[in-house]
Amino acid sequence: MNKKRFLLEGRDILKLAWPLLVAQITQMLMGVSDTIMAGRYSATDMAAVALGFSITVPLLCFIQGIALALPPIISRLQGNRNLNGIADASQQAGYLVFFVGVLVAGLIPFTASIVALFPMASELYSITVDYVLYVLFAMPGFALYQWLRNYCEGLGKTKPTMTITVIGLMANIVGNYLFIYGAGPIPAMGGAGCGIATAIVIYTMLVATVIYVRFAPALQKYNLFGQLYKPNLATITRTFKLGLPIAMTILFEVTLFSLVALLLAPFGATTVAAHQVALNFSALMFMFPMSIGMAAAIRIGYRIGQNNQRQAKIAARTAIFIGFCSAACTATFTLLAKGFIIGLYTSDDAVYTLANALLIYAALFQLSDAVQVISANALRGYKDTTAMFLITFVSYWLIGLPTGVVLGRTSWITTEPMAAAGFWIGIIVGLSAAAIMLGARLLYVQRPSNAARLNAV
Repeated sequence: MNKKRFLLEGRDILKLAWPLLVAQITQMLMGVSDTIMAGRYSATDMAAVALGFSITVPLLCFIQGIALALPPIISRLQGNRNLNGIADASQQAGYLVFFVGVLVAGLIPFTASIVALFPMASELYSITVDYVLYVLFAMPGFALYQWLRNYCEGLGKTKPTMTITVIGLMANIVGNYLFIYGAGPIPAMGGAGCGIATAIVIYTMLVATVIYVRFAPALQKYNLFGQLYKPNLATITRTFKLGLPIAMTILFEVTLFSLVALLLAPFGATTVAAHQVALNFSALMFMFPMSIGMAAAIRIGYRIGQNNQRQAKIAARTAIFIGFCSAACTATFTLLAKGFIIGLYTSDDAVYTLANALLIYAALFQLSDAVQVISANALRGYKDTTAMFLITFVSYWLIGLPTGVVLGRTSWITTEPMAAAGFWIGIIVGLSAAAIMLGARLLYVQRPSNAARLNAV
């Protein structure tokens, strides 16, 4: 009977996870298309797009993190069959997320000053400013898109996310072609045009999601737009307290990997390039456990809404098992196909040699990364996001990064600095610490004595 419960929960998690996986990979492909198409215009424009993306992605991730508070809220209400409460709670989250998006867009008058904080060649500066400016104009639209996307996902509707993201990728390619290279009355704008295309894609996905939420038969009983609820400060504050740790966790993770790249810069372009190959491929493989973790958060919230703590625990364990198995498969593939993988990125012999060594660390990285990200998402399902944030902060910034700096930049432990290898060991140590502590926290939250206090609907 217990085995059957695990199998059924695993089936439901995979059913939710695979469209999320396709959506996550498609989203990554948008960045790839931006880089390739801007690079074909000029190397300067490609560099400007990369710099502009580095500046705007933390802001986008912060908004996304706030919106991720919504799925555990409404999946609980759905499990509790509180259909009337879903529209109200969702609209309160919508007020919050939109306000954050408008707040970020408020940086528009300061765009030039913000970009000036980052040292760059003068020929990059104006292109980067324009790119960032156009993306900032899209922040309110991105906030509303993330709100509706997470509304759908919280109700277990993950296929629309996949379909709409694919539409976004197609719009991104067309928009890049029109605004980077120019067509008809549209002038060639290079990297700045990539920013316009990104803004158009965001609003395209928003419109598509609004249409789905408004007209999809499966969502009519939830009636999100049927009644306008006034802003409720208490509910908005609770949602913010749930979403802020998620946003900060994502922000710290994004900035950590950016900082590692900067700390490797003194070792030269070959080291940085090899590190980027290993990191980029690992990020692609990370989409597998990340999607499973997102699905687990939805299932756990739903089961808690049903007041079925036992099944919530089974959902968490099943997700971790599936995620670890998927990571074992991707790690094995990484080790067996190292040469093929590196060949997709570069033909430089020096980069190839170093990346070949780093991919061994990247394979190990995937195992602990899978456990920690699914455990973190499971805690999100339990609404235990503050503990999740504190654990990941300690693991990444107080354990992983210092370990990487000591091994990579000093000879305190080794005879000479290990460069990129040292930082990868540091990352693995940090992720392993996170996996252990998040797993322990998950076990603590699942104790019957803590369930009523931590997991109230």
